[in-house]
Amino acid sequence: MMCTPGAADGNRTVRDECVPHQATALAIARRAILIEGDPGAGKSSLALGLIDRGAVLIGDDGVLLCRRNGMLWAVPHPNTRGMIEVRNVGIITLPVTEAPVALVIRLDVQAPRYVEQAPQVVRAATVLPCISLSPDAANLPIRTELALSLHGKLARTVAMGKDGSVPAGGSHDLGKG
Repeated sequence: MMCTPGAADGNRTVRDECVPHQATALAIARRAILIEGDPGAGKSSLALGLIDRGAVLIGDDGVLLCRRNGMLWAVPHPNTRGMIEVRNVGIITLPVTEAPVALVIRLDVQAPRYVEQAPQVVRAATVLPCISLSPDAANLPIRTELALSLHGKLARTVAMGKDGSVPAGGSHDLGKG
């Protein structure tokens, strides 16, 4: 499933509450990225590559998305705090942090070759840019950092319509962090 403009995840939150979300999350330069994809797509492997380049783990395969002061934050899930699976090695424990979410990375073998503008997705009542990357691509950690640099934006959470839709003009861009 590629990043589909306007796609909603169905997570509904109330002000200052947190919802669990299945994704791997990392902080890079005080901004969080959510890495999404099918099981076995390489979320943890990409996370390890980014950690090797200086990123800090927020959560592997599960985080909490929390609305704080009108922004969406990725926070370690208490049940898996600091744990990351290293395939064929085991589960290791690493330091964690939390950060406001700036970008969704979707690992998808059908990722488009070129993106002029990032499609938007909704996560916990927040409109976020979403970039699809092929999990088989060379230099995936570098591509992820470049995607964050080019497309990552901090956005304010919005009130969702009863049908889960975001009203027109619903995202308040806070610019590149």
